[in-house]
Amino acid sequence: MNDRDKIFTALRAAVAKKEKPADLPELPLDDFISRPRRGAGDWADFRRNFEAANGDFLAGGPDLRSLLEREGAKLGYCPEDLRDIISPHLPEGVELRSEFNRDEIDEFAFGITRASHAIAETGTLVLTDQETPDRLGALAPWIHVAVVGEGNLIPSVVQAIQMLPADPNVIWATGPSKTADVEGILIEGVHGPGIEACFVLS
Repeated sequence: MNDRDKIFTALRAAVAKKEKPADLPELPLDDFISRPRRGAGDWADFRRNFEAANGDFLAGGPDLRSLLEREGAKLGYCPEDLRDIISPHLPEGVELRSEFNRDEIDEFAFGITRASHAIAETGTLVLTDQETPDRLGALAPWIHVAVVGEGNLIPSVVQAIQMLPADPNVIWATGPSKTADVEGILIEGVHGPGIEACFVLS
């Protein structure tokens, strides 16, 4: 056994011994809610907070088409279960692939994946491995469109924490990726999508 094999054997053994994670703490709902931001906790509040974080709220198929036309997007990732929903709204000449080929990562202009929930209080999209067959398809392209069911809106952050799934990876996305340097200059799209969009399915 070489050194590399020894290291990976030790890692596998360490992971196998992992204890059951601690239960989430009880959070008093009233102490943590930002009432001005949450409002009624409906889709209008989500849209207001999502757009305040520079997210693109897509009210329907024509908005999706306009976004892709505006950005000149020609190639995108979309899992098979969303293809029939998305295809009618694509501009002429746009190609969808259901496999995110990592060797062609720079060729994908957009990724369309399913979001498990949206949070009204903060305008946040919740992405999980269970709902997203290829996580890189949501994070690598410049444009990410999260498709979320109309019935999957959670009013507050505390309620979203209480509903955290048993999933190996949960991402909360509030608008496009953002970073700032020591001079306080905010730049979007450095560590993830530069355009984060939400498409609500009724």
